[in-house]
Amino acid sequence: MSGWWAQSVTVGYEQTRGLRAPGQRRGGGFSAAGSRTVGVPVQRLFDAFADDALRQRWLPDTVVRVRTATPARTFRADWGDGPTRIVVGFAAVGAAKSRVSVQHEKLTGAAQAAELKAYWRDRLAALKALLEEER
Repeated sequence: MSGWWAQSVTVGYEQTRGLRAPGQRRGGGFSAAGSRTVGVPVQRLFDAFADDALRQRWLPDTVVRVRTATPARTFRADWGDGPTRIVVGFAAVGAAKSRVSVQHEKLTGAAQAAELKAYWRDRLAALKALLEEER
């Protein structure tokens, strides 16, 4: 069994036995993730995170402080005034389609992880709608 599958089985076992909550990481911290495929080139999807004005159109009233960004590949930022951060990855699925994956890290617990999982589902749907409407 590959390392990925072994870890998946381990996490499933720990969650079934109540040893690990959904969204809980190996070290005990929590995270929330979301992803979406969008019908735009990967650079345009990256710009939706990196460009402040464009980001405010689908992620309003949110302050992010960019830590590092590699165009069309990764975007890392501190989230708001708190200790959490986002790690965003981008991948081209074709010339005019790409995928974004968001990992929101350093969360306080399972409740916050569940809340942010729903939040990212909603916000990534808004991002998809905005970018595909502008094509």
